[in-house]
Amino acid sequence: MEKGLIHIYCGDGKGKTTAAVGLCVRACGCGKKVLLAQFLKDDSSGELVSLGLLPGFSRIPAPKRVKFTFQMNEEERRESAKRCAQMLQDARRAAEAGACDLLVLDECFGALSTGMLNMEALLDFVEHKPPKLELILTGRNPPEEFMALADYVSEVRKVKHPYDVGTPARRGIEY
Repeated sequence: MEKGLIHIYCGDGKGKTTAAVGLCVRACGCGKKVLLAQFLKDDSSGELVSLGLLPGFSRIPAPKRVKFTFQMNEEERRESAKRCAQMLQDARRAAEAGACDLLVLDECFGALSTGMLNMEALLDFVEHKPPKLELILTGRNPPEEFMALADYVSEVRKVKHPYDVGTPARRGIEY
C-alpha cells in the first residue's frame, strides 16, 4: 500500500502555486487523477487552461471574479467564507470517494488567515485524509499544527519582487 504524503508550499515569495501546478502536471503525466481547489482565486489564471487539457485533471470551479478580502464588504465576506467552506467540503468528499490521487488546496492558508476558511474543518480533513491521498497545501504562514503534520515543507522566500516598486501582476507570469 502506497502512503500518500502531505506537502506544504509556503512563504512570502512567488512560486507556491507554480510548484503545486508542476506537481499536478507530473502526476497527470503518470496517469494519476488530480483535483485542484483554489481558495480566494477566480478562474482567470493562465495555468487553468493548460491543466484543463491534461487527462486526469479536474478542479473545483471558482467564481468568475474574486475581490481581495480587504476590499469585501461584510456580505461579500460571508459569501466568500461560505464558498470556501463548500469548496473544502467538495474536495474532502471527492478525496474520500477516491476521485483523486492528488489533491491541491491552493491558498488554503490565505483563506485561513483571512477568516474565509475554518481552521478546525481544514485540520480535521488533513488529520483524517485518505491514506493513499497525496495532499498539497499552499499559502503564507501555515499554522504550526499543519507544519507538524506535513511530510514536506518547502518555503519560497522573497528576495526581490517587482510589486515592491509598483509593477502590477502580469497575466501569464503572476497569474
